[in-house]
Amino acid sequence: MRNLDKLNLWQLAKESVRGGEYDFTKLNIKTGIILLSIPMILEMIMESLFAVVDIFFVGRLGSDAIATVGLTEAVIVIVYSIGVGISMAATAIISRRFGEQNYKAAGSAAFQLLLFGGITSIVIGILGWIYGEHILLLMGASEEVLAIGVPYTRIIFAGNSAIMLLFLINGAFRGAGQAHLAMRALWIANGFNIILDPIMIFGIGNFEGLGLVGAAWATNIGRSIGVVYQLYHLLNGKNRLVIIRENLKLKWKTIYRICLISFNGMGQFLIDSVAWIALTRMVAEFGSVAVAGYTLSFRILMFSLMPAWGLSAAAATLVGQNLGAGKIRRSEISVWITARYNVIFLALVTCIYLFFGRSIIGFFAEGKELQDIATAGLQVIVLGYIFFAVGMTMTQAFNGAGDTKTPMYINIGVFIVLEIPLAYLLSMSFGMGVMGVFITIAFSHSLHALVALWFFRRGKWKKVVV
Repeated sequence: MRNLDKLNLWQLAKESVRGGEYDFTKLNIKTGIILLSIPMILEMIMESLFAVVDIFFVGRLGSDAIATVGLTEAVIVIVYSIGVGISMAATAIISRRFGEQNYKAAGSAAFQLLLFGGITSIVIGILGWIYGEHILLLMGASEEVLAIGVPYTRIIFAGNSAIMLLFLINGAFRGAGQAHLAMRALWIANGFNIILDPIMIFGIGNFEGLGLVGAAWATNIGRSIGVVYQLYHLLNGKNRLVIIRENLKLKWKTIYRICLISFNGMGQFLIDSVAWIALTRMVAEFGSVAVAGYTLSFRILMFSLMPAWGLSAAAATLVGQNLGAGKIRRSEISVWITARYNVIFLALVTCIYLFFGRSIIGFFAEGKELQDIATAGLQVIVLGYIFFAVGMTMTQAFNGAGDTKTPMYINIGVFIVLEIPLAYLLSMSFGMGVMGVFITIAFSHSLHALVALWFFRRGKWKKVVV
């Protein structure tokens, strides 16, 4: 194998996209970060690009359609939370096994993950279909939103298995250091989403289109195709991470380990989701236009945060594999270097949004009131981006080590105890409206980053057994 440490940045970028089997416990740390982070960044760029393209087409259906997507996503994010929680377990367990070079145990863990995630998603799909209308009512949807939103919500929930499996299998690929496969799976899934979106919503030829429901079908079909691609590579025996016949056995010890890690991982994002639901519910008090502006600003913000998550995700794999190999110091150095790169990236993004925020919003939506709300959200929340860069890297480091409990506790303290009451106080009691919610988000996530940094420096994550 070539000496990757001697390649320049462009050559490393091509190598990372091409993909291969690397030993991240021996490579130069900066080389390892580049090989892992570029596919992860490209993966997250596609995820965020889809979110922006989706809202671009949905936005042509009016504020009620945007509000429906926003209210549904505020709840469907619970499904994302469960999927991400299980994917954390996948990354932590499989990266440890790869660090130990125990590939057979990694394959067995992958099978248990599929079993656990598949059954969970089926239960959620049934409940979401039955209670789709109740979900929108609970979120404060207007009669106009209900009229067009119930079928959309039901279809999105019914197809959550694709979302769940896409998340958890990609978590397994990342833990194995096969970030290029995770990238390709998401590009395929969301590439089909983007192509199908305008066709399913507005129609083509003799097909008249399905309106908002078409957006839901495009999402489910695209992500299902991505899952088929993932399963092919997980079962074809061409990679070190493979599920073979010997792995097709239920192992309660592994299931228990998955439950333990993923439960706390789910807790992290469920708590974050509860806070998001609460904030969305507060915004709904100010009308559909406020919800639409809130949703639009978040979609655009995610366009930059997703690549940052992709970069910080490299820390999770490096921490897990190096801890598995007993190289604790390398794990810590990997996190600090990744955090530095993330700060530089989000500092640049902050400048772009501050100077060009209104022009960006104007590209996606019309109407002065909607644009004013979305622009305010974009430019206020982005003030905390540099802190976000550090916080998300520290969180990924905890999760890669299998210490999903610490970030969960931090989320409880910051998002439940502080963020929700503060948002209510500023938006309702002080009469600041939606602006009060935006200010609270920027402040709370910045505080979250500082608390995560303090816990990381304490170093208890280094002693977690997975």
